[in-house]
Amino acid sequence: MLATRTPQACGLETPLPGLALARKPDMKQSMTEQTPTAAAEPFTPRNVSFLGLGTMGGAMARHLGKAGHHLTIYNRSPARAEAWQAANPGLARRVAASPAEAAEGADVVITCVGNDDDLADVVLSPNGVFSTLRRGALYIDHTTVSARIARQIAVEGRDRELLCVDAPVTGGQSGAESGTLAIMCGGSMKAVDAARPILAAYAKRVVHVGKSGAGQTAKMANQMCIAGTLAGLSEAIRFAQIAHLDLDRVFEAISGGAAQSWQMDNRFHTMAKDEFDFGFAVDWMRKDLGLAIEEARNLGASVPVTALVDQFYVDVQAMGYGREDTSALIRRLPRRTRKA
Repeated sequence: MLATRTPQACGLETPLPGLALARKPDMKQSMTEQTPTAAAEPFTPRNVSFLGLGTMGGAMARHLGKAGHHLTIYNRSPARAEAWQAANPGLARRVAASPAEAAEGADVVITCVGNDDDLADVVLSPNGVFSTLRRGALYIDHTTVSARIARQIAVEGRDRELLCVDAPVTGGQSGAESGTLAIMCGGSMKAVDAARPILAAYAKRVVHVGKSGAGQTAKMANQMCIAGTLAGLSEAIRFAQIAHLDLDRVFEAISGGAAQSWQMDNRFHTMAKDEFDFGFAVDWMRKDLGLAIEEARNLGASVPVTALVDQFYVDVQAMGYGREDTSALIRRLPRRTRKA
C-alpha cells in the first residue's frame, strides 16, 4: 500500500513545538523560500512515523532515528521492515502493522512509496494514515507522483486540519545515504517551515517552490533536465570512443567548461566502462518522465526532447536493462569501430 498527495498545505490550530527553524536570508532563493524569523530552537525529538523502506526511504528513516527522533516504521512487505530493523538495531521504537497504526500518536508522518495508487492506498484508504493521524500533525510525502494527487491529499489534509507538504527529493541513493538530498517542497509556508527541522536529518537543501503540488511539478522539471543531459552525454561518450580519443583527456578538457554537469562529473567514466549499478533505475525514470509528459499536456507545454528521450528509454527497457540506473541510456548506442 502506498500514499497519494493532495493540494494545499493545511492550517494548524495547535503549532507543533520544536518544528520552527530560523535561517539567514538567502537572496538567491528569495523568490522560492520563505525565511522564518523565529530564533533557532534546540533539537526536540518528535514522534515520527516513516512509511516505505525502499532504497531511498530506508536511508532517510535511518537518519531520522540517528538524529534522535522517536521512530515508528512501516512497509507494505513486512519482511523489508524486519530486515531494516535487523540492520538498524535500536533506531525504531516500533514496527507498525498498517499505515493507520503507524500514524497513531505521531507528530509527523512521512511516506516514500512507489506511485499514485500506492500513495492513495497508504494515505487515503480506510486503513490509511489519514484515518488516525491527529489534528494538527504534520504530513510529508517524498514519493514522486502526479501533482494532481499531491493536491488531492492536501485538500483531504486541510479538511482534517493537518499540515501537508509534497516533498520529492533529488540526489539519488548516494544522497539519501549521506544525508545530502535536495528537497523541493509544495505547500503553505507554515507547513514547509514546520517540516524543515525534520528534513534537516537527511537534506542539505530544502526549497519551498510554491503551493501544494508545486514540489511535484518541480521534480518533473528536475527529471526532464537529467534525461536530456544523459542523452547528450551518452552520444558524446560514444562519439569520442568511435573517434578513438583518450576519454580521460576528453573529460579533463570539457568537464571544466560549459558542458560540465553532475552527470558528467559522476557518470562519464562509469558510462564509458558500462557500469550501471548506481540506484535509480530506468524503469523509475520512465515513470517520472510519464508524469512530466502528462503534466505538460495538461498545461499545454511543449516538451519534445523529454518525449524523445522517454522513447530512448523504451529501447533500453526492450534490451532488458530496465533495472539498471538511468545512465544505461548509453547502451542503445552501438560501439562501432570507425572504418579505415
